[in-house]
Amino acid sequence: MNDRPIYVTELDAMRLRALLRRQTGASLRDQHHLRELRAEIERAIVVKPDAMPSDVITMGSRVWVRDLVTGASSEYTLVFPAEANVAARRLSVLAPLGTALFGYRQGDEVVWEMPGGVRRLRVEMVTPDWESAAAVLLPMQPSEMPLQLEFRA
Repeated sequence: MNDRPIYVTELDAMRLRALLRRQTGASLRDQHHLRELRAEIERAIVVKPDAMPSDVITMGSRVWVRDLVTGASSEYTLVFPAEANVAARRLSVLAPLGTALFGYRQGDEVVWEMPGGVRRLRVEMVTPDWESAAAVLLPMQPSEMPLQLEFRA
């Protein structure tokens, strides 16, 4: 775990806390990892979606990282566990690497304990999840507007 501040949207923080509450049956090794993710969320700077800098790794972000030891580059999309798919490079936030990257910014160096040992990575590029951001920022369609109730005395 790093000491640099990380950023998380209000919605991601809420969804991740709920996800962590449901992880009661995890193995002992996974419990340690889940505690690390919980600590990352609790120390994060929570912001509204429209205030989130575009270079921060959030849920749905596409990210390119470089291993600072081997020089190898990799590309991932950070997702919730149900959407994870190794072949499609869709990385679960509950995976050690997913937790390590979550909330960091383009240019940050991330040092994290992985099952195979400590890894040192640099976040090379981040592409935000524009669909999720647009869903939050765009006004609702008229058919989605709540019905107004009239109260008469």
